[in-house]
Amino acid sequence: MAVEYAPRGLLGVLTPQANTTVEPELMALLPPGIAMVNARMTSGKPDIVARLLDYLASLDVWTTQFANAPVGAIAFACTGASYYAGVAEEAAAVDRISAGRRVPFVTAGQAVRDAFHALGARRIGLVSPYPDDLTRAGIRYWKELGFDVAAVSGSVLQGKAFHPIYAMSGDGAHAALMAVDSAGLDAIVMLGTGMPTLAPILRTPFHGGVPVFSCMLALAWRSVCTLDGVAPGRENLLAWVRGEGWGERLQGRIATAERVGWPT
Repeated sequence: MAVEYAPRGLLGVLTPQANTTVEPELMALLPPGIAMVNARMTSGKPDIVARLLDYLASLDVWTTQFANAPVGAIAFACTGASYYAGVAEEAAAVDRISAGRRVPFVTAGQAVRDAFHALGARRIGLVSPYPDDLTRAGIRYWKELGFDVAAVSGSVLQGKAFHPIYAMSGDGAHAALMAVDSAGLDAIVMLGTGMPTLAPILRTPFHGGVPVFSCMLALAWRSVCTLDGVAPGRENLLAWVRGEGWGERLQGRIATAERVGWPT
C-alpha cells in the first residue's frame, strides 16, 4: 500500500537518541518516490557500550513506534551496536525483527558488508570517528566477516561539544579520509552513522582510485535496493558512490543555505 509521498516505498528508520546526522543525510540520499518515517531509540544507560547493546536488545520496542504505517523495510541506523554485539547476535536480531514485522530489516553493519561484497573488496580501509575501544570493536567485526583491515584513519573528536561524534564537521571527516593510505585497498568506508560523510564523498568519491562510501550511504543504497526489489550490485553501488541523484540534492541544499546566510 503506497502513501502520498512514497509511491516507491516507505522506509522505517531507527536512529540513536542524540544522532543529528541520520535524517539530514537520508533526506539527501533517498531518491524521489521513497520517503522515511523515523523512530528514536533511547536508553538511560550511561555507559556507551551498555547503551548501544540496549538499542539492539530493545528492537522489538523501537519498531512498535511505526505502528501500522506501511513500511516496506526497516533500517537500523547504528553500527556501534553491531560491533559490540558481534556478527552472530546481529544476524539473530535481523532474523527476529524481519520475521516479527514481516518486512526486511536492514542494519548499517550488514549494508556495509553487502557493499564490500558488491565491490569484490577484501582489503579495506576504515575512517573511524570513534574512541579507540569502539574502533577496535569495529575492526574485530570486519575481521570476523572475513575482511582484511589494512588501513585505519581516525577523526578529531569534538570532546567539548554536546557529542564528540555528532558535532564533527564535514571538513574534519574529509581530512581523515585523505589521511588513509589507499595503496593496495579495494574499498574505503567512513564509519559511523553520526559522522557527516556526504560532502566528503561527493568531494572525493575515489581516493587514489579506491571507491569511498559510508555507513549511511551503504544503508540508503541497500534499503532502496530492497524497496525497489533490485539486486544489490557493483554498478548500482558505484552510481551511489559517484553521487548520482543525491549529489545534486545535497548541493542544492548547500546552495540554498549559503543564499539565505545559514552557516554550512
